[in-house]
Amino acid sequence: MEKWYLMTTVVLIGLTVRWTVSLNSYSGAGKPPMFGDYEAQRHWQEITFNLPIKQWYFNSSDNNLLYWGLDYPPLTAYHSLLCAYVAKVINPDWIALHTSHGYESQAHKLFMRATVLIADLLIYIPAVVLYCCCLKEMSTKKKVANALCILLYPGLILIDYGHFQYNSVSLGFALWGILGVSYHWDLLGSLAFCLAINYKQMELYHSLPFFCFLLGKCFKKGLKGKGLVLLIKLACTVVASFVLCWLPFVTEKEQALQVLRRLFPVDRGLFEDKVANIWCSLSVFLKIKNILPHHTQIKISFCFTLLSLLPACIKLILQPSPKGFRYTLVTCALSFFLFSFQVHEKSILLVSLPVCLVLNEIPFMSTWFLLVSTFSMLPLLLKDDLLMPTVVTVMAFFIACATCFSIFGKTSEEELQLKSFSISVRKYLPCFTFLPRVIQRLFLMSVITMVLLTLMTVTLDPPQKFPDLFSVLVCFVSCLKFLFFLVYFNIIIMWDSKSRRNQKKTD
Repeated sequence: MEKWYLMTTVVLIGLTVRWTVSLNSYSGAGKPPMFGDYEAQRHWQEITFNLPIKQWYFNSSDNNLLYWGLDYPPLTAYHSLLCAYVAKVINPDWIALHTSHGYESQAHKLFMRATVLIADLLIYIPAVVLYCCCLKEMSTKKKVANALCILLYPGLILIDYGHFQYNSVSLGFALWGILGVSYHWDLLGSLAFCLAINYKQMELYHSLPFFCFLLGKCFKKGLKGKGLVLLIKLACTVVASFVLCWLPFVTEKEQALQVLRRLFPVDRGLFEDKVANIWCSLSVFLKIKNILPHHTQIKISFCFTLLSLLPACIKLILQPSPKGFRYTLVTCALSFFLFSFQVHEKSILLVSLPVCLVLNEIPFMSTWFLLVSTFSMLPLLLKDDLLMPTVVTVMAFFIACATCFSIFGKTSEEELQLKSFSISVRKYLPCFTFLPRVIQRLFLMSVITMVLLTLMTVTLDPPQKFPDLFSVLVCFVSCLKFLFFLVYFNIIIMWDSKSRRNQKKTD
């Protein structure tokens, strides 16, 4: 009873923080003619409500694809349609064809913010609560503390309730999928993850770990017996869920191809705007987009992405485990973010979700990563006038993590899950005992750098020759840190089995 009382309190705190952030500005507020993501979501309600389903993804006089054309999978479109029906009842002007473009009012803002909160409350928050309740070998208070820290993660709150998006829907479905396959509800987990992909195509960042983990389970059961049965059931579940979501669009070949063209716009280029990945950071020194042909850029990004995630995926197939699955979700999503084609700054949230899930296992490094992930989106958040909510939510999250997990006292080799790696290195380099101290100093330097860059961005005007100087610095510094985290999480994965063997010998 006490657990549910405390968990309810935590959920109410999370909801309060979310709604408080929602009172601030949003993407493109009062900035015609294109406005921003807020207008995009409103416009999709307008399109899905007023046009036949066959016209949702096609350019026409009633659906100008250059003005926030629908470029997410069918489930997002159905969600927009559902919201549009509610909007129609409250005020038809909000979704009137053509005349509602750029519609802004306090009442409409309240409605739009409420749609995010309701979706969050129905999908993401229950998944977080259930995940924390299912954690083993933890006290009730630790489970509640873990839920509090995850629900206070500032990156997701600021993007969904400040900038304005529905990331909590796709991430919520993904988390339900993670829960399902981790606790042997493989078919339900697969269904939930298929819903996540069909809501936002960026959930493909998580697809390889799901595939490898489930394939590894099938191999473990034996492909001549129960494993084959499970494989067939999983295949049928995936096919059926995709067919149901895409049914209105697969009756005609051109219809399906047009949707796919909208979902994967390869013509947009290697990256857009300022994003903390390798290609944007390298472009400071080497203009890859201008030097290499378009098709070569695609091939290079594909090869780098594949090579960076392959070791963890292979290990997950050979040694499937819930822990390995969680960490492989981190490394694969981070590999996609750093190396893949056409990445947006908000895609770092796809890495942050699995990092939140290992917060209780490596609190120091997870907290550090989640702070950096929020910092990497600073140019976007400042563009939306969200400085104050950013500072307050980041401080609240940091204090919650530092208090609940005592993160500064958990930096030993064992607590960083680097003991087996350090033992391996010490066989060749006996003096290798300084890793925890190095990581502590790197953390301190990282925090100082983030604070200084934030202050410089807010208080100083960039040189006229380099108007994007501070934005580029934020992205470049964040990218370096993400590369460090990619190496760190891969080390945990590759040395995990050695750690378990050493533990068994000790026991």
